[in-house]
Amino acid sequence: METRGSRPELRDPGVGPVLVTGGNGYIASWVVKLLLDLGFSVHATVRDPADRAKTGHLLSMAAESPGNLTLFQADLLESGGFDRAMANCGLVFHTASPVAIRGVADPVRELVEPAFRGTRNVLETADRTPSVRRVVLTSSVSAVYGDAVDMRRTAAGRFDESHWNETSSERHLPYSHGKTAAERLAWEIAGTQDRWDLVVVNPGLVLGPALSPHANPESVRLMRELGNGHYRFGVAKFEFGIVDVRDVAEAHLRAGLVPEASGRHILVSETLSHLGIARVLRKRFGARFPFPRFTFPKFVATLFAPLHGVPRGLVRRNVGYPLSFDNRYAQSDLGMTFRPAAEAIVDHFQQLLDDGLVNPARGSSRRP
Repeated sequence: METRGSRPELRDPGVGPVLVTGGNGYIASWVVKLLLDLGFSVHATVRDPADRAKTGHLLSMAAESPGNLTLFQADLLESGGFDRAMANCGLVFHTASPVAIRGVADPVRELVEPAFRGTRNVLETADRTPSVRRVVLTSSVSAVYGDAVDMRRTAAGRFDESHWNETSSERHLPYSHGKTAAERLAWEIAGTQDRWDLVVVNPGLVLGPALSPHANPESVRLMRELGNGHYRFGVAKFEFGIVDVRDVAEAHLRAGLVPEASGRHILVSETLSHLGIARVLRKRFGARFPFPRFTFPKFVATLFAPLHGVPRGLVRRNVGYPLSFDNRYAQSDLGMTFRPAAEAIVDHFQQLLDDGLVNPARGSSRRP
């Protein structure tokens, strides 16, 4: 994988096997690939190791790399379910966590509990596994802020690693609430001991190509909606902090292997609006798709939000408010240089086009 900027010397620090939880996930698959390419022995947890439809891409990567891969069954909610997978590992990447913003029937059961209890189970396993020296946690900018309006309360007019989400709840943005609770718990557990250290990465909206055809993050939904005419009559003025999945994987690697790495790391390349993303796509793919060309007033967005599965409270606290993030600590502490957001957007949409998940005929004829 191409990396941006000079990568610090990354080598096997004698940590033995490396564990990646949720190893067949969107981000995790890229992390596994980087580790295998460097020759590591990787333990990856998945729900069902025998399900080749979900794990075949990992096995293929391992067959073509100098590293080796072992799959383990594990459930986020099962106490003690990570003991076998973590045995003898010195480095743990905890990436497993459900990702969903819309269409969740029971947010506490489907989002908050798995994020919180899964983090507790993994870190309690690290506590009783003598070989573990570092845990890298995949958090989110959702643990940094709740709504764009919150940026008004920042001193510098942008979010940085000192900020925490204090406005989300089980009812308002439960995914963000779960990520915040899970990260706070991780820091609490890490602070009770001094054998292993915790390093956290906080990516924004992750875009870019997937290694698994079954990856189905919220970003895929966003891209398909932009391409299939869901927003042909316009979009709300909503902004996203965007980062390429390949950069997120690289940041994980550096967070795990750079000895001096510490703390939280905002991973955002740049901020673009819904319409800004559409403009990038139109510039690359032309008029074959009904990408939106206009933003509509906030009262219209508020009125029709439920039709798109979006709570009106989210519209009121985010639409029309700018977003800005400070990524300088990720650059200085991890040596990161981020791809332009346009590269992630174009590569992501091109993969969906190649896979037949969007196409010009469907996009030009489908009604919103």
